[in-house]
Amino acid sequence: MRSKILVATVLQISISFLGIHAAAQPAKTAYPAMAPLEKYLIADQGAEVALARTAAPSAISDAADVIVLTREGFITAAKGTNGFVCVVERGWAAATDDEVFWNPNIRAPTCFNPQAAKSFLPIFLMKTKLVLAGKSKAEILAATTSAFEKKDLPPLEPGAMCYMMSKQQYLSDVGKNWHPHLMFFVAGDDAKAWGADAEGSPVMAAADPEERVTIFMVWVGTWSDRTPAPPMEH
Repeated sequence: MRSKILVATVLQISISFLGIHAAAQPAKTAYPAMAPLEKYLIADQGAEVALARTAAPSAISDAADVIVLTREGFITAAKGTNGFVCVVERGWAAATDDEVFWNPNIRAPTCFNPQAAKSFLPIFLMKTKLVLAGKSKAEILAATTSAFEKKDLPPLEPGAMCYMMSKQQYLSDVGKNWHPHLMFFVAGDDAKAWGADAEGSPVMAAADPEERVTIFMVWVGTWSDRTPAPPMEH
């Protein structure tokens, strides 16, 4: 169950990994195809910048670059100084076989550290371009797979991670904002080396073969605004 939560959460987001899977899922997804583009956009660019910054404590996010989604793709709306990049990920940060992929309700504020911004965020940005070009899930997967094979996407840098601590995050129709957490990205399948998913371990892990990483997730006890989060049993 914890692995399913992680795969659906990240965004990418991920997000990848953006939704929270229920133990019993419906036979058919509620979002079989892309909704009209307007459903994924946030009309007020300032509001999107503010939402993106809620991903991490203000000491980090206030000095980060912020990118926002437009009809032409993501653009830099605020320039930072610390190398972090904050973004509100949409459902396609998830794997192509995840039921949240086309969910227009997904809003996953994520703040990538410099290593992840350089080497992991480009996957989501590439998928966004393909989405805006009207590509299908199969075409998106084929294109990203080809990009990995041709080394058109950068190799994952050591130390790549992100913050997902926004109280306003919407990760799935089931999990809503779920819990604040940190995510760490490691190339390949390396869950055992972290003791992930062991009894009593605070580390959750899942392999993400589409993005060729293992995603480790660590729940934290407060939201980015320092207010207490619900207990893990919630």
